[in-house]
Amino acid sequence: MAEHVLLIGGGGREHAIARALENGSDDEVALYACAGNRNPGIARLATEFETLETTNPKAVREYAEKVGATLAVVGPEAPLEAGVVDELEDAGIYAFGPKAEEARIETDKAFQRRFMAEHDVPGCPDFETFDDMDAACDYIDEYDGDLAIKPAGLTGGKGVKVIGDQVTDEEGKEYIRDSDYDRIVLEERLVGEEFTVQAVVADGELRTAPAVQDHKRAYEGDEGPNTGGMGSYSDATFELPFMTEADYEAAVSIMEATVEALEEYRGILYGQFMLTSEGPKVIEFNARFGDPEAMNTLPVLETPFLDVLSAARDGDRLPELEFASQATVCKYAVPEGYPTDPKAGAKVQVDEESAGDALLYYASVDERDDGIYTTTSRAFAVVGVADSITEAEEIAEEALEVAGEEGLHVRHDIGKPDLVRQRIDHVEELRGEQ
Repeated sequence: MAEHVLLIGGGGREHAIARALENGSDDEVALYACAGNRNPGIARLATEFETLETTNPKAVREYAEKVGATLAVVGPEAPLEAGVVDELEDAGIYAFGPKAEEARIETDKAFQRRFMAEHDVPGCPDFETFDDMDAACDYIDEYDGDLAIKPAGLTGGKGVKVIGDQVTDEEGKEYIRDSDYDRIVLEERLVGEEFTVQAVVADGELRTAPAVQDHKRAYEGDEGPNTGGMGSYSDATFELPFMTEADYEAAVSIMEATVEALEEYRGILYGQFMLTSEGPKVIEFNARFGDPEAMNTLPVLETPFLDVLSAARDGDRLPELEFASQATVCKYAVPEGYPTDPKAGAKVQVDEESAGDALLYYASVDERDDGIYTTTSRAFAVVGVADSITEAEEIAEEALEVAGEEGLHVRHDIGKPDLVRQRIDHVEELRGEQ
């Protein structure tokens, strides 16, 4: 019997999931997809694509029942927060993702930090939570050091302000007072190199993927405002060039402790870490694949992803995840002016055939009769896969040459040797200061 898999979400991450679902399994799969935006890449892979509001659990449930879904995969965080997994489970449909209560590990940063502290999860920075914004400003005045200002709820990766990096003390306090956030977290600023480890979790087991480094800043040289992610890279090993095997294992041990404390958790657990002079510290946890990090790890996953999902649903032991020993470089093309003043309507000049050796993943685009155009969100990503980061970066750049620059912005420095070298030098400097 064919699996009827419902994929919820329409971004680049979900395009990567859709590709992974069609690869390698002995089981037949009929893919159905639903999202608020129509992703042409997913639509070409799916038996059917339905446009609907994915934060409406009843609408998702009705569509899942209509297509006879035997499995569901939730891509973005907002449907998790809305309780889509809870609704599908009530309908007897297994959804690979945490219920709303467990998804709070991402959707409520105040809960996340208190959870870590209460369960003695290692890697937790100093923090305080506030619902009184004047008290938060007083804390900034009193704290001996720089702080990260984090809204407690979801902000699409764009709400964090770091004192001493992005803003001054006074600008930080002004940001807090001018915002409409009802709760914020203030925590010690972590200094080091960021990296991400993503894990498949079910029945208390977890299987981890290679580490990835995302680039949040909009402009080259890590300048400009934060974005949803401008691109990322992974190495042919599980660790990144600036990491040791012990660094990776320390991050995994933090995730293991988190899963042990999250007794009911299933789905993807994404740990974003800062490699400090004291080892990995937790920047945050997410309850789903990263976007763009899914586009680094899923293309090199050799274990059929559908087999992983069906094992989780059936209560079987999760298969070990096998990954090709290859590096990846992902670069997003975004509309000119993104993220502060994005200008939509540029024609996308590259398609999956003209991308050459690179993989092309659509994110938020507008498909018209005469082609595909940008919206005001990230448009598409290209991913190079090769034996080294340098070779993978060159493959991604070749695809971007086809895409052209008109109406688009790309961080070309992601994955280039000099930027990777800077990361290595930074960590060596931090370790030397111990």
